Amino acid sequence: MRGFFLTFEGLDGSGKSTQLRRLATHLESLGLPVTVTRQPGGTHIGDRIRSLLLDSKTDRVAPMTELGLMFSDRAQGIAEIIRPALDQGRVILCDRYTDSTEAYQGAGRQLGSDVVRRLHVDLCGGLDPDLTLLLLPDFARSLARARRRNDRTAARGKDEGRFEKEDEAFYRRVYDQYRAIAAREPQRVTVIDGDRSIDEIHRQILYLVEEKLRTAGLLTSRAETVR
Repeated sequence: MRGFFLTFEGLDGSGKSTQLRRLATHLESLGLPVTVTRQPGGTHIGDRIRSLLLDSKTDRVAPMTELGLMFSDRAQGIAEIIRPALDQGRVILCDRYTDSTEAYQGAGRQLGSDVVRRLHVDLCGGLDPDLTLLLLPDFARSLARARRRNDRTAARGKDEGRFEKEDEAFYRRVYDQYRAIAAREPQRVTVIDGDRSIDEIHRQILYLVEEKLRTAGLLTSRAETVR
């Protein structure tokens, strides 16, 4: 049986990585085989690309170069992790995928959606997620959280703050493009917006995901969702 491919999207500071980890723990408690990965990163090659792309000391990267590196990472992640996991019937939870590239490089860098979507077909074989959870809390609060988090990680000697140096106009374009993607693909993308507690969002995600997994035949009994 084919597995299930789920992606988490949103601005940095939206809480998506926290929710991904909590979902992975819950699904594993139900006995489901889970593969967790991220983009950029997740493979040896991808982690090297990630360190280059996110290091704040990396400068003068042409937007098309950045786009090419993002898709090089993605093609490797698909070949090495995602497709094998799908073939093994696993649930794949991926932190960012092509929607991020359309939002950040397509809109943020103003390269446009067309080039991103063409590369997705050519380099990723058009592999789309079965479900995308798009976390969109309040724009200003999300951006502030991302920058505070970057300051904390930088203080611990880990520099992944290159994108956090961008101005508010850049992030507004990213945010608006995420909204446009969700409107364009409502069957795949579920928007989780508003500023609610981590537990409230977790419960909503569990309900959505369990229903999708039951429909896919990967979850045969009604799981007891945390109330």
